[in-house]
Amino acid sequence: MEPYELTASEAARSIRDGRLTSEALVRSCLERIEARDPEIRAWIHVDPALALAAARDADKRLAGNPSAVGPLHGVPFGVKDVIDTADLPTTHNSPIFQGHRPSRDAACVAIARSAGGILLGKTDTVEFASGGRKAATRNPVNTDHTPGGSSSGSGAAVGDRHVPLAFGTQTGGSHIRPASFNGIYGFKPTWGAVSREGVKHYAVSLDTIGWYGRSVADLALMAEAFRLEGMGETAPVPLAGLRVGVCRSPVWSSIEPAGEAALHLAALRLEAAGASVEPFELPADFSTLAEVQDVIRRGEGRAAFLDLYLGDRHRLHEELADHCEHNRGITARSLTEAYDVAGQCRARFAGLFERIDVILTPSAPGEAPKGLHTTGDHIFNGIWTVLHAPCLAMPCTHGPQGLPVGVQLVAPRFADARLLAMAGAMAAAVA
Repeated sequence: MEPYELTASEAARSIRDGRLTSEALVRSCLERIEARDPEIRAWIHVDPALALAAARDADKRLAGNPSAVGPLHGVPFGVKDVIDTADLPTTHNSPIFQGHRPSRDAACVAIARSAGGILLGKTDTVEFASGGRKAATRNPVNTDHTPGGSSSGSGAAVGDRHVPLAFGTQTGGSHIRPASFNGIYGFKPTWGAVSREGVKHYAVSLDTIGWYGRSVADLALMAEAFRLEGMGETAPVPLAGLRVGVCRSPVWSSIEPAGEAALHLAALRLEAAGASVEPFELPADFSTLAEVQDVIRRGEGRAAFLDLYLGDRHRLHEELADHCEHNRGITARSLTEAYDVAGQCRARFAGLFERIDVILTPSAPGEAPKGLHTTGDHIFNGIWTVLHAPCLAMPCTHGPQGLPVGVQLVAPRFADARLLAMAGAMAAAVA
């Protein structure tokens, strides 16, 4: 097995045990990028010399003090190009920010580095992770199809084994959906659990930083680096008797046959493995949350892009400029009403878990759509995003076109460690 094929958790363990060096791993990943990225186009900026120098330094530090290394020691990671990095450009896939060099790392990058991670490069994104220009990235399973978005490059880079870990962001479904389309694992923590300092805002009350890996253990490794509450203290969860609520959600009319088949198959596999599986419905007053998420996203988007609209209108994409012009008629009143509905539903959400432990629901309508003009529909993600709930995407099956289709697990706010533990028990049955 080539080093680039290792999952993040396997690589971290091999480095700590002395069976692999960080330099060998980074070099293998760079060779994989050189071979595959001309076709996949997941990366905007990669600096091989910088990454290799950091890897060599990591190897020296491990040799000098093996007991002091962090959970990500020597493991390379990618960063979505709306997240600031001090030694690589942050362009937001926008003509306004070409060549932009931030003065310091975003908080999430700084934390990953302090845990021993090696910054490998910047991955392509939809413009400002919001709209306008699409990423040039292609789906590695079938390059005629989208990898999803807006975390397009991060999802494809992990899916095509260019890098074992990568950061993405989610305001609607920009992180969970690409995980499904690329056949990988993705974790969107509880809103506010991970600092968004140094990341371009779209909707401040929705924007969340997450990460991709190729196993639940990979996701947990990064969660450990971020010291999410309960990490290292939560006991393993037995699958037998785990109460799983299968939620078609209020937007079920948007499901496609492949998405419905994946949800049904995951439920059957879990039940066969000993879990207690039952249908689960959200209360009637949750039925408008998809529209609520859209109103909040666009309402806050006006504030997020107003400075660029006023100062650089001729280079701001029409789709983004519209937030500052018509914005679909969203008013202060409609935004206030949306905030109120979201707040009321969030307050009730944890109480819905009296009879279940975790929600099983679609992560996308179905397979990745054909073409790069679209990143797919976030309809099955927006509800959970507006609820601020932690979400975990898990591979499940393939659709009729041979493309991956995953499912999504959802837990109450700040039950991140518990969700990762439950996903660890469920993964072998579902994937």
